[in-house]
Amino acid sequence: MSAPTREATRGAVGSPADGAPGYGLARYLLIRFLLIIPTVLILVSLVFFLMRATGDPITAAFGDRLTPAQLHDKLHQAGYDRPLLTQYLDCLRSLATGDLGRTVTDNQPVTQVLTTYGAATVELACYALTVALVLGVPLGMLAATYRDRAPDAALRLCAILTYATPVFFTGLLLKLVFAIRLGWLPASGRASTDVQLFLQNQTGTTGFYLVDAVRSGDGTAVADVLEHAVLPGLALGLLVAGVLLRLVRTNLVGTLSADYVDAARSRGVHPFRLVTRHATRPALIPVVTVLGLQVAGLLGGAVLTETTFEWKGLGYELAHYLTARDFPAVQGIVALFAVVVAVTNFLVDVLAALIDPRVRY
Repeated sequence: MSAPTREATRGAVGSPADGAPGYGLARYLLIRFLLIIPTVLILVSLVFFLMRATGDPITAAFGDRLTPAQLHDKLHQAGYDRPLLTQYLDCLRSLATGDLGRTVTDNQPVTQVLTTYGAATVELACYALTVALVLGVPLGMLAATYRDRAPDAALRLCAILTYATPVFFTGLLLKLVFAIRLGWLPASGRASTDVQLFLQNQTGTTGFYLVDAVRSGDGTAVADVLEHAVLPGLALGLLVAGVLLRLVRTNLVGTLSADYVDAARSRGVHPFRLVTRHATRPALIPVVTVLGLQVAGLLGGAVLTETTFEWKGLGYELAHYLTARDFPAVQGIVALFAVVVAVTNFLVDVLAALIDPRVRY
């Protein structure tokens, strides 16, 4: 082989385009990370212009209590009489520096709203994900095991119903049956009043009631927090459980017909072991990706769930600030939701790339 040919071959083998170790993964993760910026920017921009199309918060909050001159002064002080493009650029500049401004209706820093009520929404999302995983994955495996038989048909029908039913209707139905009719569980709130006061008076509170209750060592407080979490966690979790059930069932049916599963079946492997040990793991890989996509659904459902159960979280506050057309508060909460969704999907992409190298290219 001539010298130029050897050099060309060496360059081709060592080039990143040929799939040098780590290059494909690094490029994939870099692209996915950079996509966080336009995702957040698009969502914040949509909220900014849609909110401006409804009017201004000063007029909505004080229009019937101020004279036209006083209203004009307040609009000028808040900057809502400036050109729309100027307001938009100032909004982006403030978000980039972490200055989310102050709420119009109660004049408190938006960052304080996020830190005060954010833990409640995260806690509710964790409860909902727990319900979704505990119900969706095993029931999806059961449906695949009894494919095209009565249990499979019944479970698929339940999955469609849970996904298609509005989350607020599910919440109201659960409240009516288990809280009002049977009286088994509390109908609203994150905890009883006395337990809330007890937890708030603890030193070093985290805002997560279950964590604070466990740290306090009070079994009564732990039980009270869990009782209040059952209905809202179930209402929101059923929404995702239906999606997971159908996804696990579909993927597991595909893997059960794979050659390596047929080989294990021919060796006399028990059907239960065949499903749990041989076919389930490959079928669960797409579930990881879908779970990341469901974070947006959980946050959207949290607004309705928190309002239904008076769960004082960001979703509950967002509904309040939307009614009042409080621009800074709504923009701050939506920006946080956008960041959480984008970062979660990035982490899911990382996990999926580590599990299955094929997704990197």
